[in-house]
Amino acid sequence: MEHAPPAAPAVRETLERLLASETFGRSERARRLLRYLVEREQAGEADRLKGVSIAMDVFGKDGDFDASTDAVVRVQAGRLRELLDQYFANEGIAEPVRIAIPRGGYVPSYELNAIRLPGDARAATGNIARQPQASAEAAPAADYLDSPTPDEPVPLMAPAAPAQSLTRQLRFFWAAMVLVIAMLGVLIFRQGDAFLGGDTAATTETAGIAGTAAQPVFDSLPLIYIAMNADGAEATRVASSLRAGLAGFDTIDFIGRAPDSTRDQSADPISFVFDIVPGPAAGDVTVELQSVATGRVLLSRNLTSAETAPGVVESNVASVLTSAVPASGAIYSYIDQSDIRTSQIGCLVLDDRYFLDMNAQAHEVAYRCLEKLAAEGTKSSLVYAELAALHGEAVTAHYPYPPDATLEKAMSLAHRAVQMGPMNPHAHRALGYLNSRLGNADEAIRLTRKAYELNPYDLGMAAAYGYGLIFAGKYDEGTPILGHAVEAFSGHPTWWDYGLFVGAFMQGDMKKAAIASESLRTTASKSHYLAARLIGAKISGRDKLAGELANELTAEFPKFAADPRATFVDRKYPADLTDRLVQSLRAAGIGNPS
Repeated sequence: MEHAPPAAPAVRETLERLLASETFGRSERARRLLRYLVEREQAGEADRLKGVSIAMDVFGKDGDFDASTDAVVRVQAGRLRELLDQYFANEGIAEPVRIAIPRGGYVPSYELNAIRLPGDARAATGNIARQPQASAEAAPAADYLDSPTPDEPVPLMAPAAPAQSLTRQLRFFWAAMVLVIAMLGVLIFRQGDAFLGGDTAATTETAGIAGTAAQPVFDSLPLIYIAMNADGAEATRVASSLRAGLAGFDTIDFIGRAPDSTRDQSADPISFVFDIVPGPAAGDVTVELQSVATGRVLLSRNLTSAETAPGVVESNVASVLTSAVPASGAIYSYIDQSDIRTSQIGCLVLDDRYFLDMNAQAHEVAYRCLEKLAAEGTKSSLVYAELAALHGEAVTAHYPYPPDATLEKAMSLAHRAVQMGPMNPHAHRALGYLNSRLGNADEAIRLTRKAYELNPYDLGMAAAYGYGLIFAGKYDEGTPILGHAVEAFSGHPTWWDYGLFVGAFMQGDMKKAAIASESLRTTASKSHYLAARLIGAKISGRDKLAGELANELTAEFPKFAADPRATFVDRKYPADLTDRLVQSLRAAGIGNPS
């Protein structure tokens, strides 16, 4: 049986985790080459991935580059393949998507990882036993594979001294042993419960590790500390922006100080610290995100003095935080792959997976998980906000679960989220989304703008605001906002790309519209996504692909193909957008010409 290729958002999410991994942490050339290859392929430009173009675009070679005398591309591609093999055999063994660069070419290939079983029901001890050990072993191989060459920039992180390396390996080893023992105990008590772990009185993994009394399982979120270990005005601005940004995220609990002996050590497995340290050059500031329990660096970003200047530091810190803190970021990914999670964290991971690749099965899994927390009496405004958004999705996409979904019930959940968390950006975003579904464009814009203002450091809130403006007919206002979010965060959900397609299409930027439509390739086809891809293919002159997409659209969504206008009207699209889309689809052979 032939499997569908992984969804584009899932590929982007895997790419971001891979680039932030320890395996690639000291290989700047490999990171740069991999990002270029994947992003070009995902943008539909696989035919550009030739040795000459790679040499010029990635390695700065000029037009006189001769592959027969300069092997830089072949050598670096070989090193990249070895690092990919190493990553997926160790750190990334549980990644949902595997990325490879087949020999004989430079076009990436992707496949779903069979190790991640359906429903995330893999053995809980597997990753915990493997991951810390893999982290300790990855660095020496990376050193050997990617030693700096004379024309290569010096890596941002210097090789660890032997004593430090040994200490780190021992720390990872003992952390792994503690976690394995704890998880075995949890598994015995849970009798094989695959996800939520019985009733609410059950001991969580976190409490089990420490041997202390359990907290309610739905109340634990990642704990975030911040440590200031750099001086100067640049470091002060970075620290100030980090504090302001972290305080606005409701997917974490922000502590606001460095971890010390007074902290609750039972929470260390879900605790992380943003460490601000001096960068490699004068005036540079490096931000490192580390696990408190293991010391592992999940993310490292160096900011130059120009990037920390007043007026731009906020934007650069926003990019760092959006890569780390939301449910799609490095923190939740690390917790999820380590199988150290509270129920709320687990539900938010499932919720994020739905929005990365929207389909009925993923929707029901996420909805039931959040619904259970609500039934257990969670006090989390975030749970109700995401439940409201999923309820609205059930109405819009006609999902079978919950069977009695209505926009009124979704609005009730969203209002409860706002009442429980008046400063919760997710609650206002959910309420704004539902108002847009009801046709209340002005109220939708007001609420999504409020969500963005509550946390301008979350590019997800910026994207929602830009999206709301676009679908209110304010294309010139919304498209730049959404476009900036898309460019700054490559691990974004599919709906960002669809919004960008619509905005660029209505602004007349057909090249950008076509590129955005290519990002809508997904395992879960949706009528409006296929329609956008069809229009993008026609714009690009790819008539064969356009014909295939037209046939697929007609076969899978005959009702839409017969009358696209009805769907756009039902989804409350602006009249001018509806007319333009219908006209373009009609030119591609879709829709009733009358």
